Amino acid sequence: MTDSVSDVVIVGAGPYGLSTAAHLQNLGLGVRVIGTPMEYWATSMPEGMHLKSEPFASNLGAPQEGLRFTDRHPDWRLGRPIPLDTFVAYGRWFAEQAVPGTEPVQVVSVERGAPSGYAVTLSTGETIATRAVVMAVGVGPFARVPDELAGMPSWLVSHSGDHRDLSLFAGKDVAVVGAGQSALETAVLLADAGAHPHVIARRGEIDWNTVPKEHRTLPERLRQGPRSGLGTGYRTWVWSQRPGLVRYLPERTRLRLVRETLPPAGSWWLRDRLDERIRVSTGRRLVKAVEQDDVIAVTTVDRTGRRLVVEAEHVIAATGFVPDVERLTMLSPELRVRVDNRLGAPVLSANFESSMPGLYFAGLAAAPTFGPVMRFVHGAGFAAQRIARHIVHRTPPAAAPVRPATAPALETDAR
Repeated sequence: MTDSVSDVVIVGAGPYGLSTAAHLQNLGLGVRVIGTPMEYWATSMPEGMHLKSEPFASNLGAPQEGLRFTDRHPDWRLGRPIPLDTFVAYGRWFAEQAVPGTEPVQVVSVERGAPSGYAVTLSTGETIATRAVVMAVGVGPFARVPDELAGMPSWLVSHSGDHRDLSLFAGKDVAVVGAGQSALETAVLLADAGAHPHVIARRGEIDWNTVPKEHRTLPERLRQGPRSGLGTGYRTWVWSQRPGLVRYLPERTRLRLVRETLPPAGSWWLRDRLDERIRVSTGRRLVKAVEQDDVIAVTTVDRTGRRLVVEAEHVIAATGFVPDVERLTMLSPELRVRVDNRLGAPVLSANFESSMPGLYFAGLAAAPTFGPVMRFVHGAGFAAQRIARHIVHRTPPAAAPVRPATAPALETDAR
């Protein structure tokens, strides 16, 4: 038995969920967006963090003008990192302007409905009948912890996406596993909070992104290639601006692109902050971790087989996120089995639809299909347009699209 009906239910209110909702509502469909806008960003990313993406690549997708990050902050130039709190405030402002009525509750289950469509049950007990569901759950459910650390108690091992307040580690020895921006920035913020971080990286050395140049000469532009949301380069521009083409590449090639495009590296502006407060061990591979009294002993080996044991009071795995349908426990067991997948990630059509008609996946879960841009905010606009157009084609709106005559009033940084 259902309590209400909606054309579309969107699970998640992060950049991809909000962008998709904005496009769907503009096309006249009834949309329920379940989730608190930008909740994961606001509660699971550390205070003091900055975005790695440039301002022009940090826009949420909307069908009308005036809702980009660079519209709200027109003075934010290339090379100026965006503080986490500034981006969260932008996302919530976007929600107020483009997607009013988001619902700060949780989705408990998504099941097949009768005779078709889906039944979405909320934490309030309400069940919504809908013809389409968009899974825009972000990266949170897909946190990856290496097998060598899996199974350890949470007071000894956690993921970098588990922490908002790093001050609780003040005075403690903390090992940070990883070599990317998340690992390096976590280590810096730990040091700022009074902890004693030790970065353990498999890579032979720490890589750093180059300082971006806002103005390039013509020879530089020809040699380096165009600038895009994923960086600079001709192929990078394709992966960033034409993700629909990536889908036609062989699966092995797509997975390699997701893995190797923008490999682990620190932002140029973080380099000077990774100072003598932070110990760094590179070229080390995890072998095992053992709980010893009140500490954890992590054993690593280098390429010559030499072993190193690091003792720490806590280990933070800054080891990224890997999409896996099985981790989406709000999907019924039947749906999780019936959604075709490759290595855990859903196999998607050109419109982000899974093998189950009317069930769509956006964000990181779509990266193995559409390439590396789906790992970043920059891919939200493309995904939102594709999904919205396909759903409205299958589910004609009851009313004409609502298009604002003018862009909403913008606030300046001074406000």
